[in-house]
Amino acid sequence: MFTCAERAVVRAGWHDAAMTDLDWSTPEGLVAIRDHLAARIEGWRQPVAYAVALSPASSSPEWVFAHVNAPGGRHGLPAVVLASVLGHDGTTASLPLSRPELAAAVESLAPAQACTDLPHPNLAAWREVLTELEGNPAREAVAVFVADLDDPVTSEADGSMRATFEGHAPTP
Repeated sequence: MFTCAERAVVRAGWHDAAMTDLDWSTPEGLVAIRDHLAARIEGWRQPVAYAVALSPASSSPEWVFAHVNAPGGRHGLPAVVLASVLGHDGTTASLPLSRPELAAAVESLAPAQACTDLPHPNLAAWREVLTELEGNPAREAVAVFVADLDDPVTSEADGSMRATFEGHAPTP
């Protein structure tokens, strides 16, 4: 883990040589990789929901989500990859996500495409956000993690994401 100030520079090589020995081509292999990465994050807590949000392109106050990992979802590897890049422990938070950080997360998750038994909606969504950030530097990205639905909302992006959860929208 590292501090927010240190996070300004994307950690190169945050994964280790053991990851290259793990099987990226099967669902079981992806679970092993998730567990391997999670074990390297002090205090890791798998969030019940998470997403990458993109700031509004116009005067609209709505944050844009190409994909939301809602409560009950199964996509745990992308959460731990994103948290690893950001130096986050999975607790409820909204964290600024720079282009280089998002690019590192995309690059780190890309080998999971070898597993053709599963869809990869986070990877597709993150690539979409990255393209939008590159094309419009005025937009910003935020990684939103929700560890517990009863936790306080941490940002407008968090509130917008939670509003998409059936029966779990935050109260004003």
